[in-house]
Amino acid sequence: MTSSAPAVRARRRTALAVVLCAGLTVALTACAEEDPDKGTNGVGKLTAAQIDKKARAAADASDAVRLTGKLVGKGGTYTLNMQLSVDGGTGSVTSEQSTFELLRIGDELFLKADAGFWSHDADDAEGTAGGGDESDRAAADKLQGKYVKVPEDDPTYKQLRGFTEKKTLLDGMLTLHGKINKGDRDTIGGVRTVQIMGGKGEGGALDVSLKGTPYPLRVARGGGGGTVTLADWGEAFALEPPPEDDTVDYGGQLPKSSG
Repeated sequence: MTSSAPAVRARRRTALAVVLCAGLTVALTACAEEDPDKGTNGVGKLTAAQIDKKARAAADASDAVRLTGKLVGKGGTYTLNMQLSVDGGTGSVTSEQSTFELLRIGDELFLKADAGFWSHDADDAEGTAGGGDESDRAAADKLQGKYVKVPEDDPTYKQLRGFTEKKTLLDGMLTLHGKINKGDRDTIGGVRTVQIMGGKGEGGALDVSLKGTPYPLRVARGGGGGTVTLADWGEAFALEPPPEDDTVDYGGQLPKSSG
């Protein structure tokens, strides 16, 4: 009678070999899984507070940036498309009533708007003054489509200039409120990002680049304050005075403006 022991031992060796091969395959597959931070700037490995510090430092050090998106505040909702530098800014702002262009070079601020913008302001002046202000209406005809130099003592100068100031806008937008936590990974404009949040997002959120310099690429302001995309970091752009024949120096004060 032939013993079955050799056959049993053979089957066991085969089974063991299968188990070992399977285990080795799993191990090799695990090793082959791509590190989520491979090929990045390594910022994703940092704590939320460290990422926040690096992103803000990168933004402060950059000479220029483009902002596009919406800001929502007590003064209303504004849609921005602005290029900002340390020397000034240019672009457009759309409020709930109108769209206007801004250009600032140093302390010189120019405002360009269509007839609807100035007519709306004249109508506001009529309603609040209890009678038509013909001088404001005449000014509206004169100013439409022109670059109007905004006097520095005009009540709207500070508000309008704020839209053209890199530091002013970024300091307000990039500040997160509450305990800072890390969020999800994402991709913005083809660039991988890591998100940091104030609380669970109620204190705002920043998506920070995982490629090159850790610039903030998108900011969602807390409390429904709007979302803005930040791009073209460090890319220079021209800031040139408008042509003289397209410029009006209105003088002391602009017609009443509600924005």
